[in-house]
Formats: sequence, structure tokens, C-alpha cells
Amino acid sequence: MSDWNRTRSWLEELGFAAQDERLWTEALTHGSLGEDRDYQRLEFLGDRVLGLAIAAWLFDQQAEAREGVLAQRLNALVSKQACARVARKIGVTDHLRLGRQARDDGAADSDNILGDVMESLLGAQMREAGFESARALIHTLWADAVEGDAGRAKHPKSALQEWAAGNRRRPPEYALVDRSGPDHNARFTVRVSVRNVGEAEATASSKQEAETAAAKAFMERYG
Repeated sequence: MSDWNRTRSWLEELGFAAQDERLWTEALTHGSLGEDRDYQRLEFLGDRVLGLAIAAWLFDQQAEAREGVLAQRLNALVSKQACARVARKIGVTDHLRLGRQARDDGAADSDNILGDVMESLLGAQMREAGFESARALIHTLWADAVEGDAGRAKHPKSALQEWAAGNRRRPPEYALVDRSGPDHNARFTVRVSVRNVGEAEATASSKQEAETAAAKAFMERYG
């Protein structure tokens, strides 16, 4: 069996359209091969397809959830790590087209590469079969993740850290802006900021509690 026939059989078993050999070969090709086309353009498309499909899914599933809660779950479910977990589960590694040096360097098990390829496969599905088909496939492949704990009830500082990473922002920065009162009843005011987004402040009886409260306030305002 040729490489393409083996790959097509695998894709079709998973529910992918897999008719256009050139399209699906591109979706599985890493730049290390030095070919004219690799997965990057399809990854760009698949990233948006995945984000919209998951956002709509969460919107319908969590009718009473606030925007910050939805954003926290969305960022966890579409992260490179989440995409890589799905890629490993369905066996992407066995069909990934890599240059020898990249494979020797461990690229076949890289979260970034597997996550990118998972998105590129969704982009290929969108191109060949349309958004509704891609969304149905996402509902199948991401079912366990959506029903699981990804992005649920995380500590506010962790949630803010993930939110910043998921939105391609610099990590949040915390600054103590005021300390008042006697030692036995001190009050700490902390400001947290994310560059080019905004900031939030909170006051509590310890610096750690103030940082947590500031992160929570930030997510409620901007998340």
C-alpha cells in the first residue's frame, strides 16, 4: 500500500474527507522537508475553524456562564497542548512528514508541531468539506476534552496566565502599589497588568491574596 493510500485510509476512518491527495499531504508536511508547500497556511485556517467551533459549542453548552469563564475554557481547549493531545490520540505522529534531522531532534513528539498539524488537518477538512463538516469532526475529536476539566475553576492567577498565553500576550506583571496599616492588620494593594490590554487592582490582608484578587478582577474585566 502506498504512503498516500495508507494515510487516506487512516484519515477516512477518523471521519476526514481525505479526497484531494495534494491538500492532505500538505496538511501533514513539516517545513523541514523543504517542499514548496507545508502545513502552515492550513494551520492558520484550522486555528480559526477550531476557535469558532469550540466557542459556539461552549456558548450553547454553558448558557449562564460569564464571558470570562467561557474565555478561560476556550483558551484551554484550543491551546497547542490540547491540540497535541488530540493529535497523539488519533495517531498523527505515524503520518507526519518530517525531514530526517527534525525527526531525529524529536519533532514528531513536539506539542507545538503536533498542535499545528492538528489545526492544519481541520483547515484541510474545512477546505474540502466545509465548515459544518469540520465542526462535526471537532465535536467528535474534542468530546472528551469538552466534557473534562480543561479550563474549569482554575486559580485566578493560573487562569490569567493561560489567558495571556492563549491570546498571544506577554505574561501578566504584578506590582505592589501600596501597603498600609500596622503589621498585625496590614493592607496590601496590588496592580496586575498585561501589556496592550489593561490593568486591575485589588486590596487584601496579604500580598498573595491581593494578587489573586487582582487577577480575578482582571479576568472579569478583560477575559
